[in-house]
Amino acid sequence: MTLAQIIALSVLAAVVAALIHGKLRADVVALAGAAVLLGTRTVRPVEVQGAFASPAILALASLFVIAYAMELSGLLGLLIRGATRLCARLGAAGLWLVIVFCGMASAFLNNTPIVVLSAPVVRDVSQSLGLSPKRFLIPLSYATILGGACTLIGTSTNLLVNDMARNAGQPAFSLFEATPVALIIAAAGGLYLVLLGPRLLSVETAAPPEPPAAPQAAMTAAGEDPALYPLDAPFDPWRAGAALGVFVLVVTVAALGLLPIAASAFAGAVLLVVTGVIGVEDAYKGLRPEILLLIAGMVVVGLSLEVTGLAALTTDALVGWLRQLGPLYALALIYGATLLLTELLSNAAVAVLLTPMAVALAESLGVSPRPFLVAVMMAASAAFATPFGYQTNVLVYQMGGYRYLDFVRIGAPLNLITWAVGLAVIPLFFPF
Repeated sequence: MTLAQIIALSVLAAVVAALIHGKLRADVVALAGAAVLLGTRTVRPVEVQGAFASPAILALASLFVIAYAMELSGLLGLLIRGATRLCARLGAAGLWLVIVFCGMASAFLNNTPIVVLSAPVVRDVSQSLGLSPKRFLIPLSYATILGGACTLIGTSTNLLVNDMARNAGQPAFSLFEATPVALIIAAAGGLYLVLLGPRLLSVETAAPPEPPAAPQAAMTAAGEDPALYPLDAPFDPWRAGAALGVFVLVVTVAALGLLPIAASAFAGAVLLVVTGVIGVEDAYKGLRPEILLLIAGMVVVGLSLEVTGLAALTTDALVGWLRQLGPLYALALIYGATLLLTELLSNAAVAVLLTPMAVALAESLGVSPRPFLVAVMMAASAAFATPFGYQTNVLVYQMGGYRYLDFVRIGAPLNLITWAVGLAVIPLFFPF
C-alpha cells in the first residue's frame, strides 16, 4: 500500500470509530476527517471543493427549503390531522391507512418532520381506541423509511449514491428509475409489518411523555434542533398552495428530464424566497447545515478511497473468488455489507463509502454497475434493527416507551426480508 492509501484507510477507520462511539457530532467527525485528508494532501483542494459544491448538496439544500416552506404553511400538519380524523372511525385499519399515507408522503418529503407531526397523533388515536401505541409507532417509522427510498429525492441516500456514481463515470438516475424496485420492497416490508410485526412486540400500554415534550426529547437525542419543526404551525392557504405548487413543478420538471433535480429544486427554492412564501431567515433555518456538512465531509472521505486507489485495491481482493460465484453473490455481498454498516453509521456515510466500491466491483466482474448502485440505495436506507440507526427510530423509541430489543425483534427480520426481496427483484429491473 502507498502512503496515501495508508492515510486514507487510517482516516476512514478513525471516522468510523468516532461515529460508532457517538460522543462527537457526526458532522464534526466528517469535517475533521476531510481536513486531515486535505492537510496531508491525500486529496486535492479541487476535490474538496467539488464535494462541497456537488449537485447532491445543492439539491438537498434546496429541497430542505421547499419542504420547510410547506411545513411553515401548516400544510403537512393539516393533511395528517385530516387523514387521522377521517381514519380514526375505522379503528386499527384507520391507523394503518395513516401509516401508509405517511409512507407515501416520505417519497417526496423529508420523513423526520412527517414522523414528528404524525407520531403524537397516531399515539393518541390508538390510545383512544384502547389499542397499544407500540403496535403502530415502529411501523410508522419503518414505513417512512421504506417510502423514502421510492424516489431519487425521497432520501439523501439516493441523491448521494447518484452523485457519487456520476463522479465515477456512471449515468445519472432519473427521478423514478429505482421506484419499481423500491415499491416492491416497500410492499413486502409493509405486509410483514401488518401481519407479523405487532406479534413480535410486547404490547402492554406504556406511559408515554406529554405530546409536546416527546418530539423535542427525541429530536435532541437525534442531534436536531427541535424548533426547526413547527408542530403547531397555523394553516395559511396562500402559502400552502404556493409552496405545494412550486414543489409539484420542481418534481415535474425533473421527472420530465427538462432540468436536473439540483437545478429545478434550486430554482424552486429561490422562487419561494423571492415571492415571500418563505422569509429569508426561515429559508436559512430550513437549510439544515449539520446534515449538509456531514454529507460533504463524508463525500471527501469517500473520494479519498477512490483517488488513492484503495477502493480498487479492496475490490481486486474480492474479485478472485466472487468471479467464480457470479454477480448475484457479489450483489448479495454489497447489499449485506450496506445493511450491516447502515445500522452502525449514518446512511449518508455508508452511501458515500460503498458506492465507489460497488462501481469498482461491478466493473471488475465485467457487469453493469446499475444493480449494485440500486442495492446500495435500498440497503443504505434500511436501518431497522436498532433505535438509533435512523432519526425517526429515535423519535418513536422514546414516545412509545420501547425497549432496545423491540427494534431488534421486529427490525432484524425486516432487514432479512428486504434483503431477500431486493436480491430477487433488482436483477429483473436492472440486469447484470
